[in-house]
Amino acid sequence: MLASFISGPRMRTCFIDCSPFVRNLFTPALWALIPNLEVFADPSSEAELVDRIASATVVLNGHTAMPAHVLRQCPELRSIVFLGTGASSYIDVEAARAQGIAVRTVAGYGNRTVAEHAMALLLAAARQIAPMHRALRAGIWNPLDGIELEGKRVGIIGTGGIGRSFMRIAAAFGMDTVAWNRTPPTESLPGMLLPLEELLATSDAVSLHLSLNDATRGFLDASRLARMKPGAILVNTARGALVDQPALLNALATGHLGHAALDVFDQEPLPEGHPLTRLENVTLTAHTGFKTPEATRRLLSLSLELAAADLAAFRL
Repeated sequence: MLASFISGPRMRTCFIDCSPFVRNLFTPALWALIPNLEVFADPSSEAELVDRIASATVVLNGHTAMPAHVLRQCPELRSIVFLGTGASSYIDVEAARAQGIAVRTVAGYGNRTVAEHAMALLLAAARQIAPMHRALRAGIWNPLDGIELEGKRVGIIGTGGIGRSFMRIAAAFGMDTVAWNRTPPTESLPGMLLPLEELLATSDAVSLHLSLNDATRGFLDASRLARMKPGAILVNTARGALVDQPALLNALATGHLGHAALDVFDQEPLPEGHPLTRLENVTLTAHTGFKTPEATRRLLSLSLELAAADLAAFRL
């Protein structure tokens, strides 16, 4: 076990923003990976954050902003383990690199969990579950038509671990699965690859599984949304900024898009009264695609292993 390597002078390791949900997932085996791990809830202020990490060697960060001026106050810090893949959304990665701080990320822990959530959103959109749920709670009985998914084409944009997992689930539903990726996939897929324009034009539903970077920001712009099959469903469990929001609102309002099922947004939390909340042909969830005990336990275990490995390496 990695914990056996942790010996010699103590180096401070702290988990700076551990939620009660995550803390309840710790097991004796996980605690044993870093026996002296200091676990904190969300810092109440930036000053409190700096106080926690100024003398730390390794930090586990779930969702806390760490800009350059904070990092500069942490002369002992050598490694940040970010619990997820989107470290650059919270940490000034370039500033960390310039300061000699390694930024670790954890991939693959939620492939199945996020793919299942994407499928749940697609099913909810296809059967208009959200509007009927709202209507029934308001005392209105209004049975709505749905769409049978078997035989329908679903286009998967991005064939990483989540995209491939979603393809397998959709294929099990009898859907015609097609995909596009920015680079040639390294693994076989349960469906065929298509040019992006053909995928958009022929898919009854499109599910986004791209990472967000300078090349993919605004990837689904007005032009590409216009090329989508009229009445199609758009599912996004990746990043909100992949989609041009004004163009999306227009496509939904005009009916060119039949439905958008979204777990991620440009601005989070989604503000009260946001235009997306006022459209009937939208299903919304609160960036929760990754949030299951199973996925979070994998994430926690992998993060602690990375932190423990760094501590061991620093003592060599």
